[in-house]
Amino acid sequence: MISRLWLGLSLTVALGTATILVSCSAPAAAPAPTTPPKQEAASAPAAPQPVATKPAEAAKPTEAPKPTDAPKKVDFPQKGKVITLIVPNPAGGASDLAARLLAPLLEKELGIPVQVVDKAGAASQVGMTELAQSKPDGYTIGLTNLPGTITTYLDPERKAAFSRKDIQPVALHHVDPAAVAVRTESPYKTLKDLVDGAKANPTGIKASTDGLMGEDHLTTLQFGKLAGVEFTPVHFDGGAPANVALLGGHTDVRFGKVSTFIAPAKAGQVRVLAVMDKEPSKYYPDVKTAEALGYKLYMYSTRGVTAPGGTPKEIVDVLTGAIKKVMDTDEHKKKMDELGLTQRFQTAQEFYDNWTGIEEMVRPLLDMAKQQQ
Repeated sequence: MISRLWLGLSLTVALGTATILVSCSAPAAAPAPTTPPKQEAASAPAAPQPVATKPAEAAKPTEAPKPTDAPKKVDFPQKGKVITLIVPNPAGGASDLAARLLAPLLEKELGIPVQVVDKAGAASQVGMTELAQSKPDGYTIGLTNLPGTITTYLDPERKAAFSRKDIQPVALHHVDPAAVAVRTESPYKTLKDLVDGAKANPTGIKASTDGLMGEDHLTTLQFGKLAGVEFTPVHFDGGAPANVALLGGHTDVRFGKVSTFIAPAKAGQVRVLAVMDKEPSKYYPDVKTAEALGYKLYMYSTRGVTAPGGTPKEIVDVLTGAIKKVMDTDEHKKKMDELGLTQRFQTAQEFYDNWTGIEEMVRPLLDMAKQQQ
């Protein structure tokens, strides 16, 4: 009995000692609080809480690639390699001409061949798909048109095999303000004549465009909405065939770009009625802006060099720098002027931000465009 009593007394003392040790050691094991601890928190040790900043950073959306890493040295371009510059539009249009002007000068700057390859089809979708699916090593780049490319991946019916994240902006090359023109022998002598004719003959005036939901189509829709009229769009695969249709009398009007009408205007084949810019174009000094004629509308085709998504920042930086040097040359400026193209350089990041703004403008126009397909 004495043994049992002694054993029970020993266990009681041992448990009491353990309790004291636990209660004394628990606060020391908990992480030091950054704010005064609450009374109840001191009674038992709490598990360390996860740091909130890391998950928040991982959750940031990345809709499109943005080169932000620190610059590193890279072996690019390598001798013996060739850079392919994809133009997703037919030969003879403004995109093709701009690319063929840029390529030889870029070739001199980079020290390796730069070849232009036209990959037209489905209003630029064919060429842009090939670009987006190419190896992101800097040896395949493209001349991308906005907002046309944006409408391709935003429209679920197009079933595009690429999205914005698959295209890496490299540098903005030029902008091309919208303009509207008719044949010289057209009965529409002014923009007012055109609007009056459309009101008298609803949907009877045919307007050629460079592709479904491309730049020309969106301009046609926007102007029609402002003027309270509706044109019947006739879509072609690129600007060159759309011009041929206008000049051949197959369509009545063309909502194109300033560069679109440089050659036919000089030849006396077309009459430019207005430009959709904030200021008159130096290429048509006698033509007023649409705003000056009562229609506040600014529309542009924005064209820049892009690469496949995932192209390393170091390679993008090399390409961006080379394009900037080419655009600073007097030779490039002079030839762009001859084409009626307004060169406007933007870095990869600036081009990315510009892209975002254009995308926001395009979204509400998609439903309107679909109604007139």
